[in-house]
Amino acid sequence: MNEVQEATSPATSLSGPATCVSKVELRVSCKALLDRDTLNKSDPCVVLMVQNNGQWIELDRTEVIKSNLHPIFGKVFGLDYYFEEVQKLRFEVYDIHGTHSIGTRDDDFLGGMECTLGQIVAQKKMIKPLLLKYGKYAGKSTITVTVFLYLLSQDLFSKSDPFLEIFRMNDDGTEQLVHRTEVIKNNLNPVWEPFKVSLISLCSCDEERKLKCLVWDYDSRGKHDFIGEFYATFREMQKISSGNKVSWDCVNPKYKQKKRNYKNSGVLHRVYSFLDYIMGGCQIHFTVAIDFTASNGDPRNSCSLHYINPYQPNEYLKALIAVGEICQDYDSDKRFSALGFGARIPPNYEVSHDFAINFNPEDDECEGIQGVVEAYQSCLPKIQLYGPTNVAPIINRIAKVAAGDGNIKDASIYHILLILTDGVVTDMADTREAIVRASYQPLSIIIVGVGNADFTDMQILDGDDGVLRSPKGEPVLRDIVQFVPFRDFKTASPAALAKCVLAEVPGQVVEYFSHKAISPMSPMRELLTPILSPVATTPTE
Repeated sequence: MNEVQEATSPATSLSGPATCVSKVELRVSCKALLDRDTLNKSDPCVVLMVQNNGQWIELDRTEVIKSNLHPIFGKVFGLDYYFEEVQKLRFEVYDIHGTHSIGTRDDDFLGGMECTLGQIVAQKKMIKPLLLKYGKYAGKSTITVTVFLYLLSQDLFSKSDPFLEIFRMNDDGTEQLVHRTEVIKNNLNPVWEPFKVSLISLCSCDEERKLKCLVWDYDSRGKHDFIGEFYATFREMQKISSGNKVSWDCVNPKYKQKKRNYKNSGVLHRVYSFLDYIMGGCQIHFTVAIDFTASNGDPRNSCSLHYINPYQPNEYLKALIAVGEICQDYDSDKRFSALGFGARIPPNYEVSHDFAINFNPEDDECEGIQGVVEAYQSCLPKIQLYGPTNVAPIINRIAKVAAGDGNIKDASIYHILLILTDGVVTDMADTREAIVRASYQPLSIIIVGVGNADFTDMQILDGDDGVLRSPKGEPVLRDIVQFVPFRDFKTASPAALAKCVLAEVPGQVVEYFSHKAISPMSPMRELLTPILSPVATTPTE
């Protein structure tokens, strides 16, 4: 694996730095590049830029490939991936002359492409045309960016300095060491480096040949303590790389014979990450629900929370756009449900706590986040703000949709419901009941409090301070609600709000599918790169 500079997130949070979900590798190739040189073909190099506080900064660059208009670069770009952020990237292709410095002449620039890391992850392989300055196409030039997930797994180990040995079992009964990992010093979460072994060395190209794996606790004097062993065929090991759920008991025969209540020294198992599910094809369906109760104020008045200022979006729009822009990268059709509650709606102007803001009950989806914004602005003059603030009907509605998707026995879809409200909900008991029911479905709920109301009572819906229960005392299966007041982020950028409210979603996605024992549909894992992380427990005395 090439050494690459790692990109860390430029964004900051009010609650501290974000947790990196996964590390990813990007590999780049181009086709039909412009030929800028007179005598020879272009000598291309790709520069990767990341956006930090609105400024483009070079992160890394590929090697230069001489006289090639269809280069496949060997350089690997390594980045930290954050679901909760819009990580903007720019790939620029240059024709390099002599030294590896980038030229300043216009004819040195062969084209560029901008995207987000989320878009690349969701598509797994992105092919885009290269553009010159002022948006002009660079002929038929294209750039291809492919993402690979670092082959990491996280498991709990006992306090030791573990290393792993893999032996091939020969036909004559002898054993031959094939690979020995590095030692992980005093680490409760050891992750050994990926390694590649030829099929001939590993199993003589016999996929059913047994392999013996020994786990040791390192001792500097060479007297290593034996932790446990397990046996597996190459075909079984391949299942780790191909994403299937597989595990082995890591047994210490000495302890097993002596102790009746012996517990396995460890279990080797495959742990799926959020990126495994996304790159396997899981779609994130985004729904927004907007509070149209009278406490927001008359939208025609500049003091109203729904006032449409032509020069600056209101808090509803800021929250909607900040969260929606991230979620849209993970929905291939870019159509989003937009609902409203607490208003009298045409034609009879009866109060509704669950209506489509495009007034199409048969299809509540809008084209893109901009379509949601336009539907919101268009509906304001047509409705009468009223009340009360009941959100249980919308939670039940989306939970029902998610339940239908939850009956699908694969990890193809997960739902995010964003509720924007200016006050404490009126139907608290019903809302708690609805959330408990929804916690069994592939659904996460984000609630953003808009305005200056006292949202203290809303904190009960966020399970951070305890387990949310229904009025009858039934606890939620999973903590699926995140509540934040928008005012906490007024002095920060909208990106900080999105980062805060979306940070828990990856864990919630993994938790749901793990509880259902649902594997990713087609995780992208490099074959022949087993990563073995036994879970060690101390044998019972």
